[in-house]
Amino acid sequence: MVQTGAVPPTASTTLTDLLAHRHSARAFTDREVPREVIDDVLAKAQRSPSWCNTQPWQVHVLSGGARDRFSKALVESALGQGQDGEQGYDLGTPTYTGVHAERRRESGYALYAALGIERSDREARFLQSAKNLDFFGAPHVLVLTTDAELGTYGAVDAGGWLTVLMLLLAEAGVGSIAQGAIAMYSDVVRDFLDLGEDRRVVCAVSFGYEDAEDPVNAFRTSRAPMGEVVHHLTD
Repeated sequence: MVQTGAVPPTASTTLTDLLAHRHSARAFTDREVPREVIDDVLAKAQRSPSWCNTQPWQVHVLSGGARDRFSKALVESALGQGQDGEQGYDLGTPTYTGVHAERRRESGYALYAALGIERSDREARFLQSAKNLDFFGAPHVLVLTTDAELGTYGAVDAGGWLTVLMLLLAEAGVGSIAQGAIAMYSDVVRDFLDLGEDRRVVCAVSFGYEDAEDPVNAFRTSRAPMGEVVHHLTD
């Protein structure tokens, strides 16, 4: 049975199909994705383009006990210091203003509405947000890093690889969600994975077979109309 939002991998499946159906999954079953499926997706993602073919991404895939220990380390850090970003993002703490703040706020409100959470219910909102640190129950989590010396271009290349990865997972019937929240605990990530100072934490990707019965997986975000983002110049 194909999971909610996935596209049956047939010869007629197109990139347009994948883009239309892929979404961020926030509830998963405990069924593990076979190692051969994971490796096949990662091998295909390696064909992603990069600046001067630098291929700056490095990937750590955590499953089983490693996944559980990683989650525990993140939770302990959050309980000890609070989710206030004290440890910070390797790539800089994002600032949301203007239309970006509006889109972020609207997305959050729509998610809570889909779950029946009132805007004023801070406890319920906190508990939903805290699921980030348990990877929304996914049996696998991938940590994506880039090379520090490549700066912005290395991060752009890693982002391109990330998009390709999530589309390939969707093609394989596997749900996923990219999590910038994990990068907020970059010191914890660096220590757990024994990363050198030459690496920068970009994000995590939790993945597995999504729970089609959980209402959170029916949630979808909107997209800005093309006229707001595309500017044609002809003269």
